Parts: sequence; structure tokens; C-alpha cells
Amino acid sequence: MSEGTSNGRPLAERVATRLLYPTSRPRGKALRAAVSARVVLVTGASHGIGKATVRKLAAAGAVVLLVARSREDLEQVADEIRAEGGTARVFQADLSDMAATERLARDILAEHGHVDVVISNAGRSIRRPIDESYDRFHDFTRTIDVNYLGPVRLLLTLLPSMRERRQGHIVNLSTWTLRMPPGPQWAAYGASKAAFDTWLRTVATEIAVDGVTVTSVYMPLVHTRMSAPSDFGPTPGLTCDEAADVVCHAVVARPVEITPWWTGPLQAWSDLTRGPAHRLMTRSYRR
Repeated sequence: MSEGTSNGRPLAERVATRLLYPTSRPRGKALRAAVSARVVLVTGASHGIGKATVRKLAAAGAVVLLVARSREDLEQVADEIRAEGGTARVFQADLSDMAATERLARDILAEHGHVDVVISNAGRSIRRPIDESYDRFHDFTRTIDVNYLGPVRLLLTLLPSMRERRQGHIVNLSTWTLRMPPGPQWAAYGASKAAFDTWLRTVATEIAVDGVTVTSVYMPLVHTRMSAPSDFGPTPGLTCDEAADVVCHAVVARPVEITPWWTGPLQAWSDLTRGPAHRLMTRSYRR
């Protein structure tokens, strides 16, 4: 490791990350009190943020239900959790398959009786300019299936149990880009994430009376295998471990939303200056 680095990241990047995206790491006692012996379902649990999150939750005493497409990868994560004394169950499912997603939820309810916390983490990212998308309608159906319809199908089966028990919490890992002026090349991804974000925030107003809470996490750039193919240049980002701390904070504190501090002023500016902001984005893309 070279001087001035930590975990392979230069000191300047670590400082910039802390300033732009200060993360809240819940104290061990608080996290344990929030999740010990509780059933927590995490989609996209085989890699990246999901994997880091289930390990933290299991270490705090949660019964973690790992959901992803690859059983082999899930079993490896579950074995690591069990080796550390945690409790993990594996459920293989592809959220783009609506029938399989409904079966997944029903199987979980049959085996565990209920789910206390749902962390909607699984996602698909596509970055492609529109002039390369005319013959790729499947880009839009793929992102909609995984980022919107799959999570909706899952919750439509789990919500009745949560509302009947009058308790439960849903954490949606959304994206900071929904708090910014739309950027070029992200039409498929942005639209699908916005769809589920709007659906869940709307549903939240109906289920709150039954004791079911919702947190929308507008996650900044996180260095994962999903984000790796896109060139973000010098933009600083969180590690998976730092992002998992944000998710754990959401589970403990249950705020309505978590978003980078500067997105509020930026959103206000973009609403007031939508025309100039659009032209700025256009000029930037042309360059």
C-alpha cells in the first residue's frame, strides 16, 4: 500500500468522499437492538452492497435471507456468515421473472412466517446513448423488470403480512441521480429507478397507518462491479462497506430518506433554472 492511501484509495479521494457523502455508521448496540432475531430480506445479496450489508446485519444478530440469481454465489456468502456465527438462508430467484418472484415471497412467508425488513438492493444498470438504443428495446424492458416490476411484485406479496402484523420496514436503494437534472445516456436506468421510487413513496403514504415504514436511500456513486463498466472519471465514490453502513443506518433510524447533503440545493437550483440546466447538460454532452 502506497503512502497516503487506505484500502487502495488515495488520501485526496477519501477526503473528498467524506466531504461529499458523509456516512452514518450505527453503533453496534443500536444495530443489534434493531435487527437481533429479526428476519431481514436483502435482494442482490451475492455481491457488492448487498453482500456487505448482509454480513453486517448477520453479525448484529439478524436472520438474513439472501436473494439473488446465482445460488453458488449466495451459498458462498451464506457459508461465510455461518462460519462467523450468523444465521443465513439462501433463496435463488431472478426478479425479472414475475412468477418466480411471487413464488419466492410465498416460499419465504411459508418458511419464516413473516419478514421484518425488506432491503431492495438488486438492480440492473445500463448506460447507452439513445442513438445506439433504437434497436435495443430490451434495454428498457430489462431495467424495468429488475429495477421496478420485480420489487413491486415482491412487495405486493409481502405487504399484507407486514400490515396485518402492524410492523415492518422497507429500504429502497435508489440513486442520487433522481435528485439531479437528468444526465445523458442514462434513460433506461433512470426511468426504471424513478418508477419504483415514485411507486414506493406513494405506497408509503398508505401503509404508514399500519406501522410499516419506508426509507428511500438516494445512494451516491458506489464502486461495485455494476458501476465498474461505466467511466465516471475522477468522481469519488463510496466503497461497498461504506454503502452498507448507510443501509444499516437506514434500518436503525428509519428516516423517510437519506440523500447526499448537497442534492437539496442542487435540486432547488435545477427546478428554478430548468432551462439553463438542460442547456448546460446538452453542451456538456456535445463536448
